[in-house]
Amino acid sequence: MQDLKDKNILVTGGAGFIGSNLCEYLILNGAYVTCLDNLSTGNKKNIQDLLNHPRFKFISGDIRELKTCQQACKGQEFVLHQAALGSVPRSINDPNTSNEVNVSGFLNMLIASRDQKIKRFIFASSSSTYGDSKKLPKFENHIGKPMSPYALTKYINELYAEIFQKTFSLDYIGLRYFNVYGRRQDPDGVYAAVIPLFTKKLINHLSPKINGDGSYSRDFTYIDDVIRINILAITTKNKDSINEIYNVAAAGRTTILELFNYLKKSLSKLDVKIKNIHPIFGQNRPGDVPHSFASIEKAERLLNYKPLYNIEDGINKSINWYWNDLSKKKK
Repeated sequence: MQDLKDKNILVTGGAGFIGSNLCEYLILNGAYVTCLDNLSTGNKKNIQDLLNHPRFKFISGDIRELKTCQQACKGQEFVLHQAALGSVPRSINDPNTSNEVNVSGFLNMLIASRDQKIKRFIFASSSSTYGDSKKLPKFENHIGKPMSPYALTKYINELYAEIFQKTFSLDYIGLRYFNVYGRRQDPDGVYAAVIPLFTKKLINHLSPKINGDGSYSRDFTYIDDVIRINILAITTKNKDSINEIYNVAAAGRTTILELFNYLKKSLSKLDVKIKNIHPIFGQNRPGDVPHSFASIEKAERLLNYKPLYNIEDGINKSINWYWNDLSKKKK
């Protein structure tokens, strides 16, 4: 799988959670990496160790500016497009900005990739594209109607990528991420993801809030499995695997209440007081999909993708990083 030496790869959103992990992996495996990020949700501390590396270049810029996208794509072979404004609630509160970044910014990146002769455009889509479809597991060719502006923007991305391939022969691979978690996932802010948010609360001896009764379920995917499929998307030589959309998941189903209990169990080994913390239950959030569980058969068949981490493995692997990072901020 390691065919990365001397490849020129652009990672948009490269100072973010997923992007920074990709940058680090690519550098460690011999690639030349350009990171484009406006630091609106990313953080330079995530790439601090890479900034002086001879094969790493950081561009401070916004994908909403076509000129910046053209500059970043110049001389690149592959694009890993991770830049986006995530979060369903954020998109409901501010649909305009989500659309500007996730749709207009995405289109700018496609245009720049076409103009700069990018070999393959690999982009982060989302499990939210399955919308109101109740079928489980989720298969790539069966989706419902989007339930939030964020979900809609990600579905539009997939359609735009297909149009650019048919019209301009720009090859792509779209990756529908299912609830990615792991090191460097930001626990702060209004739109923090559930695992770092719950972990931060527990470390600070506070009760996390579960939206609803905890029965909603997710297919939580560990960061190293996400890195793996991005690398497979770069290196695949199987022509049938290109210009396709894939689920990226652990192919497991975990309720939010089960997730809370996994986190409490792991963290209690580090702090016995956490054993006595119980969650608070609130209302379900508008736009939330009740259940998310992926079929990964297509990715297994065409990309040779196989996840290595189930939820317990991933939590156990993550928890030391969370503990070291969050306990420093504990008040």
